[in-house]
Amino acid sequence: MSLLTILAGLAAGGLLVYLIVALLFPEDFS
Repeated sequence: MSLLTILAGLAAGGLLVYLIVALLFPEDFS
């Protein structure tokens, strides 16, 4: 795997986690 693929995977995974957390705890993201 190239570095760009790893970075893209980390960015997508981080964004997915952020969206899930924002949906579970909306009061923290007012």
